[in-house]
Amino acid sequence: MRFLVDAQLPPALARRIESLGHNAEHVADCRLEKAPDEEIRAYAAKNGAVIVTKDEDFAIHRVLHEGPAVVWVRIGNTRRVELLRRFEAELPKIVAAVDRGEPIIELT
Repeated sequence: MRFLVDAQLPPALARRIESLGHNAEHVADCRLEKAPDEEIRAYAAKNGAVIVTKDEDFAIHRVLHEGPAVVWVRIGNTRRVELLRRFEAELPKIVAAVDRGEPIIELT
């Protein structure tokens, strides 16, 4: 599965996802770190990527419109190591949810 990690999350999350056997890019990898949401959504759709974000706007947009699946990270401010641990633990469930066609997957 392919993931696009949004700017509010660390590039290390994309690297961790890759280490677990998936394709992943951080928006900084594709020079989208300052891009508007529409451009990020278009890039994800074009590349078949799931958007991983803390930005509620992506989740709201996905409820109202077709587009790439969104993993909405709703974990409060936490240390990077804890974020990576939590995401890794939930990744099999995230992949299964995307495979089932769920448009939004919340990570709490």
